[in-house]
Amino acid sequence: MDMNRMEGTAKELRGSVKEAIGKVTRNRVKQAEGAAEKLAGRMQLRVLEAADAMRERMKQ
Repeated sequence: MDMNRMEGTAKELRGSVKEAIGKVTRNRVKQAEGAAEKLAGRMQLRVLEAADAMRERMKQ
């Protein structure tokens, strides 16, 4: 696993934790920050998947 994938996974995990803490504490700001961070991590992973797919197509 390369560094970009680890960063994306870490962002997604941190976001999930923040979001859960926000829900438990009823802190909507923290919950929204967590949701945004989780989304950013997912998007980073999706971009990497797309780049991998393009590399595979270029090999053919």
